[in-house]
Amino acid sequence: MIDPIFQTDNYQLARKLLDASALRHEAIATNIANAETPGFRRLDLSPDFAVQLKSRVEAGNFGRMPDTVRPVLSEDQSARSVRPDGNTVEIEREMLVMNRNVVEHGFLTEIVSRNIKQLKLAITGRQV
Repeated sequence: MIDPIFQTDNYQLARKLLDASALRHEAIATNIANAETPGFRRLDLSPDFAVQLKSRVEAGNFGRMPDTVRPVLSEDQSARSVRPDGNTVEIEREMLVMNRNVVEHGFLTEIVSRNIKQLKLAITGRQV
């Protein structure tokens, strides 16, 4: 009975993007931790995730089959080596990406929370 509420495209998309945001935060933490590791290559979400997500949303059937699109980490192919040892991590860039990711995560958390609050309101009849 409550499945239709959680199968809407907006809710599923926000949930999927929230998963991606959490995974990106792990990548950023790994990148920062390895900023001085010789030869370390910067990690980020696979670009395939955004392409798959966009095509699924445009097709209009995302809410019915959300688990087929999953974020995964991969080596950032666009990152250039800025040091002679081959490391591609730039601390300044990681800090900027982290700040942006924190804002996006907060926004997505609010969207998912609102859906859950609406369900709670429907069940209890009281707004908390």
